[in-house]
Amino acid sequence: MKISKLYKYFIKFPNITTDSRNIKSNSIFFALKGKNFNGNEYANQAIDKGCEYAIIDDKRFQLDSRFLLVDDVLECLQELAQYHREQLIIPIIAITGTNGKTTSKELIKCCLSSKFRTASTTGNYNNHIGVPLTILEITKDHQIAIIEMGANHEKEIDFLCKIAQPNYGIITNIGKAHLEGFKNIDGVKRAKKELYDYIHKKNGKIFINHDDNILQDISKNIDSISYGKNGDTKGEIHEGLIFMNVLYDTHVIRTNLIGNYQFYNIMLAICVAKHFKIYTKEIANALSIYKPENNRSQVIDSGKNTIILDAYNANPSSMKEMLESFSKIEYPNKLCILGDMAELGKSSKNEHAIIVQLINKLNISTYFIGKEFKKLKIENTFSDINEFRNYLSISPITESTILIKGSRSVALEKIVKHL
Repeated sequence: MKISKLYKYFIKFPNITTDSRNIKSNSIFFALKGKNFNGNEYANQAIDKGCEYAIIDDKRFQLDSRFLLVDDVLECLQELAQYHREQLIIPIIAITGTNGKTTSKELIKCCLSSKFRTASTTGNYNNHIGVPLTILEITKDHQIAIIEMGANHEKEIDFLCKIAQPNYGIITNIGKAHLEGFKNIDGVKRAKKELYDYIHKKNGKIFINHDDNILQDISKNIDSISYGKNGDTKGEIHEGLIFMNVLYDTHVIRTNLIGNYQFYNIMLAICVAKHFKIYTKEIANALSIYKPENNRSQVIDSGKNTIILDAYNANPSSMKEMLESFSKIEYPNKLCILGDMAELGKSSKNEHAIIVQLINKLNISTYFIGKEFKKLKIENTFSDINEFRNYLSISPITESTILIKGSRSVALEKIVKHL
């Protein structure tokens, strides 16, 4: 089936679903396949629950004219998203980076939403499936969109750019993450640079951290707007007791973000908002309202302890930045609960050892959880959260300020209720 023909169905029934358990009205079901499931098997169920059409790639499941047969469902979804993007005339901002891309996306959205009807990536929908789904959620009523792009191998960002076709590009930073797929930091750099290369080819514009030498080095000859402690949009860190504040344009912008490393995420949001002609007062108000959620730098008062929960993701770069910021917070009885960092491949043992060395240097009491930390044979190490929960039942922690950080796979958020 030609994409132009399928697009007519999409315009009439603009809700896309890939989960037969979650059907909306006026929707089209895309029967995606995975390692442990075949979406074709659920196409009839999706139709029975109210989907108008089901896109399938196995003729055995084509029961009637409501089942639209294509060569490959995933490729069809991606092509439909690209075709939809080509009908849109709004600016699209693409954002990637090792750390901070989701927080930065949310901060930018808060600022832009004060003036524009803004579409953006939901949650962590930033891959070869999530980006097309996000594009297809953009309607004629939206005035601007922010698309987050993740990658764990080279050429992925380039592929996502061809679908989203951004006018603006942002790389928050380049650090150690997904080394299992990228092999080394140079691989990360090449992958992230694919966004800059696309923007340059399309004569677009980038927002760039003026103080980041790596980004400056790979962005030469690209039309850019800079931000940071220097640059086109510049500010200063204004210390708070625990939260991050920024002095910008005579305004002290108070936020609910933790850690001085958040300074650049905040300045990026200010820079983007100023480019789109949003007043400083509106920017300050938007940034002060935003509160992290979904296990990202959340501050929780448990009644027994103050908990900083940052357990959605972790890599060597983000772990180092958070630990250094936490060490500067002047709160009594500080301690850390750190979980393994995932997807580091052959570098895993060395990178976990470096974190232990940093903890020793900062002199912060720490509990380590996970198989990778366990391999290092250090004190206060537990194989998993169940073992640590058992420890807490015998030796409870009270009257402390606790940083909890680790990769999502360790599920550290489950121990909060025991603190």
